[in-house]
Amino acid sequence: MESIINQIEPNITDRSLNQIVTKVLSGERIEPDEAEYLYQKADIALLSQLANVVNNRLNGDYILFNRNFHIEPTNLCVYNCKFCSYRKSARDPESWVITLDEIKSIARRYQNTGVTEVHIVGGVHPKWDLDYYGEIIKTVKEILPHIHVKAYSAIELDYVIRKSKLSYTEGLKKLKEYGLDSIPGGGAEIFDPEVRAKICPEKASGQTWLAIHKAAHEIGIQSNATMLYGHLETYRHRVQHMEAIRNLQDETHGFNCFIPLKFRAANNPMSYLGEVNLIEDLRNYAVSRIFMDNIKHLKAYWPMLGVQNTRLAIHFGVDDIDGTIDDTTKIYSMAGAEEQKPVMTVEHLTQLIREAGRIPAERDSLYNTIKIYS
Repeated sequence: MESIINQIEPNITDRSLNQIVTKVLSGERIEPDEAEYLYQKADIALLSQLANVVNNRLNGDYILFNRNFHIEPTNLCVYNCKFCSYRKSARDPESWVITLDEIKSIARRYQNTGVTEVHIVGGVHPKWDLDYYGEIIKTVKEILPHIHVKAYSAIELDYVIRKSKLSYTEGLKKLKEYGLDSIPGGGAEIFDPEVRAKICPEKASGQTWLAIHKAAHEIGIQSNATMLYGHLETYRHRVQHMEAIRNLQDETHGFNCFIPLKFRAANNPMSYLGEVNLIEDLRNYAVSRIFMDNIKHLKAYWPMLGVQNTRLAIHFGVDDIDGTIDDTTKIYSMAGAEEQKPVMTVEHLTQLIREAGRIPAERDSLYNTIKIYS
């Protein structure tokens, strides 16, 4: 450790930055103002070094992936978030509603394929209730009884659980009886109320998102956490967002993974903002890895970031790149992401990881190792 400190610190003339670096290298938690300082003052090479130190401490040389597919039951939605390119009205020719029979057909395609997870998210359909959401899960498990169902963002859950007049705990317990195994991190966006009022004024608050994930953790449902970046937020907003998640993780220990999600500007009312560049993406991954010291895994969602940029992100603290997906999601392709038909075979994923100089490891949805590809 002393040799690493000696390699990095002599090149830093900023005393405040030097103190932060010493804390990171010593395994000490950094404070929110220090994370903001890293965003503002640390150069990209230093951030890469620090994020790699943290990631190697937590995960060694392994980069994780899984075998998964998505089901997106509808893109009709009661909300109309300004950053969203996915939501369509019922009269739009690009709108869809997938029936339970169609969901059965999708599930049958993955029998005997080695797939271990289905990720189910979509729009908040105005007419669906909690039992219908449960029937979707039940339908999948009838065909794929051993698959892990990671389903429904906190925004979907808030709507249907309130509609059912149950508490969050009661609603989640009911979905767990239907077969829900974990919940994804979507809908977090940025927690700051003023930013949220500008980008998604109709949507549930950041406090509601946190309350739903807390309720899930308390009954044994693990989850992920996300942050939408690169729009109207500042570095301070990002750090405050991550601090709220870090604080909840201190309390519940229920988050498996943190996933920064880049705002994509195509086909939505916020297109005028454009998109942040790759350097800012990498900066954000690195600071996220350094700050989120109690969430073991940091994911670069490759359909959002693109395959080549995901390879670079591995050098900025990322240890998870998601999975095979098999061209079953449209959320980011409709927003203009590089990967318009997101599909990666296990061979492609392991090759990408090896090209980044790391060891590929297949995981399950709860981050247990299934196979190491030496």
